Amino acid sequence: MNYVLIYLLLTPFRLLMRLCYRPTGRSLVIQTAKIGDFINITPMLRALGQADVLISQAVEPLARHDDTISRYFLIEPYKRSFFNKLKLVFTLMNRYDKVYLVQPNSVNLFFAALCNAPERMFLRTYVRKSYHAVFYRRATGIVDHGRQDLTLDSYLKLIDRRYRYTDFPKHATSPLWVPPNPPAALAASPGIKIGISISAGNKAKTIPPEVWLQIMDRLSDLPCTFYAFGPPAEQPWLDALLKLAGPRDNIVSLIGQLRLEEVPWAIARMNCYISSDSGNAYIADAESVPIIMLYGPCEVREQRPVNNVLFIGPEGIPASTYVFATRFHFDQPAQVLFGLNEEKLDKIHQFITANLG
Repeated sequence: MNYVLIYLLLTPFRLLMRLCYRPTGRSLVIQTAKIGDFINITPMLRALGQADVLISQAVEPLARHDDTISRYFLIEPYKRSFFNKLKLVFTLMNRYDKVYLVQPNSVNLFFAALCNAPERMFLRTYVRKSYHAVFYRRATGIVDHGRQDLTLDSYLKLIDRRYRYTDFPKHATSPLWVPPNPPAALAASPGIKIGISISAGNKAKTIPPEVWLQIMDRLSDLPCTFYAFGPPAEQPWLDALLKLAGPRDNIVSLIGQLRLEEVPWAIARMNCYISSDSGNAYIADAESVPIIMLYGPCEVREQRPVNNVLFIGPEGIPASTYVFATRFHFDQPAQVLFGLNEEKLDKIHQFITANLG
């Protein structure tokens, strides 16, 4: 509620600054979530040609290598104090002709509503507070997004109601950034390279090691090498898999060996990527790498990879987590949400062999 009070206090200053507003030709996209959500705004950046963004520092390495971004602002420093909030407010207030609010939480609504841009397009979701109505009154246009609406479509509708996700491609870095010193493990080698996300940012979406072992055993007739992607904190999950699987020379660890901006290039070298609903799955999708997504509790009608993808999910268990209402604990255990039977394992095998040509 404090954001409403500060907003009301600053409204006279916004009105005064409005007298000084001059067209700039600039656009601002506000999306302060993590990797997959950032990648899903890149079609907007393509549609706009170039724009500024207000983002999380978690995705700064990707934004730094993106020629569709003119300037980026990181939300975290500006949330720390009242004076930092004021600094960002007055930086943004008269800077833009168009503002597109993609993640409408309280802090983002606050900054978007204080902009004097003639066009202020806000996404409105199934998760909002009653006091958010104060901020939404400042919108010149609203796109309502439901639990079964594809986020890519909803985001693009902020720019033009006719746009769909097929109109503009996604990217992770633009152009694809090539690391100067890639890990030796990624050197050219024969066989099928399969990237795996050993865990996920939301640990409740982590695929159990027994499931990974089932997949590897089912693919044992193929010359597969499995490359485990992830930051250093995910080493325990790889250790659990290696303990269960025993010594195997076709499991290669990239844990902690890649900076985020290097991950798109590394994933682009894979023949296939297997993951739960994690940021790397969206990176793989942006690089047109075939994906096998074990989506578990997620509502894939709302957000999902959209290119060459095989979806594997639980049977008879409705989705229980959504993009704007993320849960970190689920009623069903991971072994049930990500469990595989022979039919699903056969589909995985068939998908990989079908994408080798």
